[in-house]
Amino acid sequence: MAIRKLLLPLTSTVAGEAALTTCMMVARLWDAHVTALHVRLDSRDVAPLAGEGLSGAMIEEMITATEKEAANRASSVRAMFDRFAAEHGVRLGQPSRGIAGASAEFIFVTGREDEVVAQMARLADLTVVPHPEAGDDASSSDALHAVLFESARPVLIAPRIAPKSIGTRCCVAWNGTGESSAAIQAALPWLQRAEAVRILHGEGYQRRGPSAQDLAAYLALHGVFPDIAEFRNAGGSVGGGLLAAAREFGADWLSMGAYSHSRLRQLILGGVTRHVLENADLPVMMNR
Repeated sequence: MAIRKLLLPLTSTVAGEAALTTCMMVARLWDAHVTALHVRLDSRDVAPLAGEGLSGAMIEEMITATEKEAANRASSVRAMFDRFAAEHGVRLGQPSRGIAGASAEFIFVTGREDEVVAQMARLADLTVVPHPEAGDDASSSDALHAVLFESARPVLIAPRIAPKSIGTRCCVAWNGTGESSAAIQAALPWLQRAEAVRILHGEGYQRRGPSAQDLAAYLALHGVFPDIAEFRNAGGSVGGGLLAAAREFGADWLSMGAYSHSRLRQLILGGVTRHVLENADLPVMMNR
């Protein structure tokens, strides 16, 4: 399946430039259309605080402050997008029949970011999100988890620093789970056009299910002929070993399933998904 529509949630300018660059690299690769989305917080969401002993005047003051902050943030994000488009020659507007190449648009929506992003992602081939650990842009992780858990579509996490290339040398992390199977399905178009593909598997990563050799045989039926590498934990971390193996391959793109264990367990105890989210320095496409 070709990639034709990309969704790019932009919460703030923190990590936004790297995410924009990464997203436009993908758009040019696939001649896709980018919808850059900024979700403004609805100031009325602070109203329930009135039930916690705050006076009407205090609530009104909070609403005013929220509206001002939301307007300033929206203005700065839109200015960043316009500057980026001008500097990189991005064609603005809806895609037109007979005109090839990437295009982009910017839209504002008022509401809860996780709800809006999850809903819009259901009709996007891929959602690109800024790195979730980028400074004060913490709510970008809400967008990430909304796509993973509620859209049934893949999400690409942009690195903190935009890559020089993407999709040339591809790694796929395989552990035999349904999540990694979903990731392979979404990854196929990327793998079919990559110059080199490597399957990464490890003893501490594998679950019950098909082996890496089984995956290689499946991919061969789709015209993809990967090599296979077994990685070892790095510093006691499966995720660290996975990322080290991807770096050793010179990968500029990694695909993996997300949250084979529950998200709560990974947040409390740590896990492969959490480690990769926090430490990856290359674009990572995840599915669940």
